[in-house]
Amino acid sequence: MLHSPETHDKPRNARLEARVSSDQKDLFQRAANLTGRTLSELVIDSTQEAATKIVQEHEVIRLSREEQVAFVTALLNPSEPGPRLQRAVQKYRQQAGL
Repeated sequence: MLHSPETHDKPRNARLEARVSSDQKDLFQRAANLTGRTLSELVIDSTQEAATKIVQEHEVIRLSREEQVAFVTALLNPSEPGPRLQRAVQKYRQQAGL
């Protein structure tokens, strides 16, 4: 079972309902039986695993080795600001009174 420390020790006081077809419920129940879990445990564990994966895919940036090197190189050796950026900085300083 996939119980994270954040959810395992907390009381379960929220309810979630879902309508499924009888074929889906039969499949879920069969999988639960095969893994020795209740239907609720299977659904909760599977949903939490899928949700965690989705959140990680959207919040974690993964770079290839080549991309990592390019990123660090750009941070350590930034290029000089171009004319547009220099004008924007100059304009900002004039407007801000700096």
